Amino acid sequence: MQTTFADSAKVMSKGQVTIPKEVRKVLGVQSGDKVTFVVKGKTVRVMNSASYAMRLLQQDMSEVADRLGVEAEEDVASLISSVRSERQ
Repeated sequence: MQTTFADSAKVMSKGQVTIPKEVRKVLGVQSGDKVTFVVKGKTVRVMNSASYAMRLLQQDMSEVADRLGVEAEEDVASLISSVRSERQ
C-alpha cells in the first residue's frame, strides 16, 4: 500500500533536522541508523541507507546479468559450472 503525506521539520542553526516520527516509520529507520540524501536537480529524496545500498547493488547485479545473458536460474547454474571448470 502506497502512503502519501507531507510533513515538515525546522532546520536548526547547524543544519540539523529531526525526521518526523511518521517519516522514520515509513523509512524503517531508528535511532543510530543512517539515511541517504539522493539529490536530483532541486529534488531531494531521503532513503534508508541500507535500503539504498541494496538498491544500488541490485541495479549493478542486473546490469552484469544483462551483459552476461543471465535471465533464469538455469543460466546462473550454467555460469557457475563454467567458472568452476575454468578454475580446474
